[in-house]
Amino acid sequence: MKSISSLARQVIVLALALGCVAPLFAQSRKINEANLYRYWILLNRSVTLEAPNSGHNLMTPGCATVTYMVGSDGIPRDVQLAKVVPQSDLGSIATNAVKQFRYGPSLTNGKREPVSTYYVVPFNSPDDPAARKKLMEPCQLSGYPE
Repeated sequence: MKSISSLARQVIVLALALGCVAPLFAQSRKINEANLYRYWILLNRSVTLEAPNSGHNLMTPGCATVTYMVGSDGIPRDVQLAKVVPQSDLGSIATNAVKQFRYGPSLTNGKREPVSTYYVVPFNSPDDPAARKKLMEPCQLSGYPE
């Protein structure tokens, strides 16, 4: 009888421990960059970047895609370079830009729900909106619902 009680106590303790740790392993909702405003509003409109003086394809028009999670504090987490089109040495500039973003919760995100998203950074892009859109299309990611 004593061993059954001890086993039950261990099961309860394990269940409580898993209940406390489970939120840490939960994945955040994936949101397309166009719909991020429904959860988080970008507060800073400019960031400070330093471009390299030399490197591969630095002057070529292109884009870089950076994935990240907006944490409950509005700070980007797990910032990673996902794509650079065409290949160039501009990926680190894109990741450094996203790391400087700061967000505030939207009116519908009172619980400050963290979300995963991505941001496409254009480089040397044309002024024409249609040409710019065409330039950035290869950097769009699938798997982030509208």
